[in-house]
Amino acid sequence: MELLTLRSNRNGLKGEIEVPGDKSISHRSIMFGSIANGMTTVTNFLLGEDCLSTISCFRKLGVLIEQDTQKVVIYGKGMSELQEPKDILDVGNSGTTIRLLTGILAGLHFHSTLIGDSSIGKRPMTRVVTPLREMGAKIDGREEGKYTPLSVRGGNLQSITYRLPVASAQVKSAILFAGLNADGITTVIEPVPTRDHTERMIQRFGGKISRHENEIQVEGGQKLLGTEIHVPGDISSAAFFLVAGCIVSNSSITLKNVGLNPTRTGIIDVLQNMGASMDIQIDAADDFEPTGTINVMSSKLKGTVIEGEIIPKLIDEIPIIALLATQAEGVTVIKDAHELKVKETNRIDTVVMELKKLGADIQATDDGMIITGGTKLTGAKVNSHGDHRIGMMLAVASQICEGEMILENVNAIAVSYPAFFEHLHILSN
Repeated sequence: MELLTLRSNRNGLKGEIEVPGDKSISHRSIMFGSIANGMTTVTNFLLGEDCLSTISCFRKLGVLIEQDTQKVVIYGKGMSELQEPKDILDVGNSGTTIRLLTGILAGLHFHSTLIGDSSIGKRPMTRVVTPLREMGAKIDGREEGKYTPLSVRGGNLQSITYRLPVASAQVKSAILFAGLNADGITTVIEPVPTRDHTERMIQRFGGKISRHENEIQVEGGQKLLGTEIHVPGDISSAAFFLVAGCIVSNSSITLKNVGLNPTRTGIIDVLQNMGASMDIQIDAADDFEPTGTINVMSSKLKGTVIEGEIIPKLIDEIPIIALLATQAEGVTVIKDAHELKVKETNRIDTVVMELKKLGADIQATDDGMIITGGTKLTGAKVNSHGDHRIGMMLAVASQICEGEMILENVNAIAVSYPAFFEHLHILSN
């Protein structure tokens, strides 16, 4: 159990950094590069443990993937050339890998088995397994396919029209991947829009996909072609320093090359609603993923209500938003965030438990939390519980705590942001 002692920041956070590549886009670049025909080159790829698990799985499926610190090159031969793995496919801690990969495997005429770490073993797979079974895949697992290990024997998929019971980009993407290998046109209907990286990626690789309001359609049998991908900075990673810039006194932070996909910018909307001092400069238009530079400074914040359709646009940022709310004037209420219960941890309970250790006035609800702001936080022994976003949230909290913080399970942060503490150090000096 790795421990780290952290101390408050008296001088403010100042300077400029570029956050690591977007995790969601990095995952998908490997997946699409592997099922496309020809070479795909990916720059600014996130070399975090989750994305490395995706590379490992596709290598076991027979795909040649070269990787160094500058770029990743995938030599795709098309979906039909993926090979039956001789070993179990281990996704590590990555929920994106297991859910999206299951959608790909559902259309392939061989057997494969997927496992992950103890966290993955607790995450519900039924939401992916149910529609893929409807399409014709044979999938089994613990408790009739609810939990890993999952056994998949795919092939002969039929298109379906599927209305998502919950807003989930992972479930949507799994069905769209399966739809690329199914007979006919597959339709997914979302209750509210979720991140659209899969749809954008299909177009980037030369495929066709259509959207009308919340209905997305993809035709099976399409041939995708290798391409070049530059991964924008991950706004979910940027969120930690956006909040740090707001709540640490005497701070002024510039974040460059941040992805500004409109399905992901809920954190910016919330910061602006709460009164954050920030400025956004959009980079030259890109037909793939929009990016920009964000400047943020110490701010006087006020509480707000976060609910409804904005939740899928900031679901991964809620832990750091909870910390933000502890320093805002008034009450912040977070609703409609049931999905937090099935992340790497139950993020409602975990966020509340850990912030209470620091003295926060925060209460859990069935679908979110209620935070009364304006509270001083005091250092304590806290734990990431193996959840990278909890770990980074607590590390940011240490910057405003009275006294020192001891953070347990700090190594979990490497899942999505291996250079997190390096960047924190740069901004602290």
